[in-house]
Amino acid sequence: MPTDACQFFYECENCKAVLRPKAGDCCVFCSYGSVKCPPVQMQGGCSSCSA
Repeated sequence: MPTDACQFFYECENCKAVLRPKAGDCCVFCSYGSVKCPPVQMQGGCSSCSA
């Protein structure tokens, strides 16, 4: 997981499906991860992706 930016797209290594964030989330980590992305955790918002 990047510590200074959001990742908008993620391609599954197994099935090759491309994941995108759910509405209202800044990145795939916030939508599908067990914790929010580091920028959101540290700042309360993700300034690198304007969300």
